[in-house]
Amino acid sequence: MKAVHFGAGNIGRGFIGKVLSDSNVAVTFADVDAPLVDQLSHDQSYKVKVVGSECQIETVTHVTAVNSTSDDVIERIVKTDLVTTAVGPNVLDIIAKTIAKGLARRFDANNESPLNIIACENMVRGTTHLKNEVYSHLDESYHARCNELVGFVDSAVDRIVPPSESANDDLLEVTVESFSEWIVDEQQFKGGAPEIAGMEKTNNLMAFVERKLFTLNTGHCITAYLGSLKGHETVRDAIQDPEIRAEVKTAMEESGEVLIRRYGFDKELHAAYIEKILGRFANPYLRDEIDRVARQPIRKLGKNDRLIKPLLGTIEYGTENKMLLKGIAAAFKYVNNTDPQAVELQTRLCESGLKATLAYYTGLTENSSEAKKIEAIFNTLN
Repeated sequence: MKAVHFGAGNIGRGFIGKVLSDSNVAVTFADVDAPLVDQLSHDQSYKVKVVGSECQIETVTHVTAVNSTSDDVIERIVKTDLVTTAVGPNVLDIIAKTIAKGLARRFDANNESPLNIIACENMVRGTTHLKNEVYSHLDESYHARCNELVGFVDSAVDRIVPPSESANDDLLEVTVESFSEWIVDEQQFKGGAPEIAGMEKTNNLMAFVERKLFTLNTGHCITAYLGSLKGHETVRDAIQDPEIRAEVKTAMEESGEVLIRRYGFDKELHAAYIEKILGRFANPYLRDEIDRVARQPIRKLGKNDRLIKPLLGTIEYGTENKMLLKGIAAAFKYVNNTDPQAVELQTRLCESGLKATLAYYTGLTENSSEAKKIEAIFNTLN
């Protein structure tokens, strides 16, 4: 089995690429980073440092790479069985045009084998978004064949892969936590879902998408925003602060109550899931910088993202949300002059005030009780 994977960065190599290779899938990475592509295509292997209760080095083999702006990647799409991505939500729209070109050439070559495409991004229904972008670049004459032969499979992914600098200056070595979760919507495959160890199939994807979004993502960013306020440098430093740990745990319990009511999750099992995530944040082998997790606050404050969506759930079910409100208030306190979104957010705050800015970015109305509570909390934070 062959796969083309867009994105040869740390997540691409340390997570999806490794999972595929470990299941004997021949992986071709596609990326714009020329030195990285050259090194991957030359070495055709790389090391992954997997850290959990202990640290071990694993080697990924039988991989190669092509430049994602070259004609090589188009030819790979013509003959591949699977396309995956780990490029970030903003880059999906860019690679959609390339995927559309590859599909057109594939159909012109009369390749009628099923092809499945999976966007492995931190976004809800990311592959469905990618599908819409691909179709916008694909001539209508190909749409019927695409509908028949190409599966656009939504997924939920979870693995902490912070930026890492290898001690031996190995450009390709990457550090990842031992925990990983890749869940796919089995109903969307064409030609049946492949058997890949580490890829779990479900017919209720949204339950797992929201479980991860409301727990890992919500807890991670609230840890970062509260940690930033107290001058912590890393997520581990912040979560080891007893006050922050207690508040983050409470926020995840608040978002968890939404999941329990919406999807029927077991209370005790979900409490154990929260504890596991808190343990992951404290992993001594991972140096996860506060600014990496806190960056792009405007995106994180979107109505369908990790702060506002669980809050809306608490409003829907009439449940407690005090710490979610504090996490949102802390996000508006985040200052980082190297992050354009943080700069934009602070500029609008200075010009318009908290409630107007909150309404603009989150959709919460200025006169809502939640907006008033967030403003009150915001004014107490230093």
